[in-house]
Amino acid sequence: QVQLVESGGGLVQAGGSLRLSCAASRRTLSTYAMGWFRQAPGKEREFVAASSMSGGVTYYADSVRGRFTISRDNAKNTVYLQMNILKPEDTAVYYCAAAPTYQTTGSYLQQTSVYNYWGQGTQVTVSS
Repeated sequence: QVQLVESGGGLVQAGGSLRLSCAASRRTLSTYAMGWFRQAPGKEREFVAASSMSGGVTYYADSVRGRFTISRDNAKNTVYLQMNILKPEDTAVYYCAAAPTYQTTGSYLQQTSVYNYWGQGTQVTVSS
């Protein structure tokens, strides 16, 4: 069992930045691929970014590529999502998730079904 706790959300103006953190309860984060997803009111949960188990491969949704960066510090059991040039359409609850997989392909890692563990989410609100 892995418990994930997100933090770092908040209210920011358009064009601003936030860094989300996802801390894992167990010292085994290196054995999981990690993903960030988001869900806006009335919409389905959507993929944002993913990192392979080693962190050597990352994958992004088209809507955030070039603005968001996923990174991980396995020694600290923490995954980050640096969000720059935020837009009002980025407003959502952001979730981190862990998948026990060696897969590195984006088409696989963007699926919610491959992730076994999810955090409780952190709200990000971008004002125009």
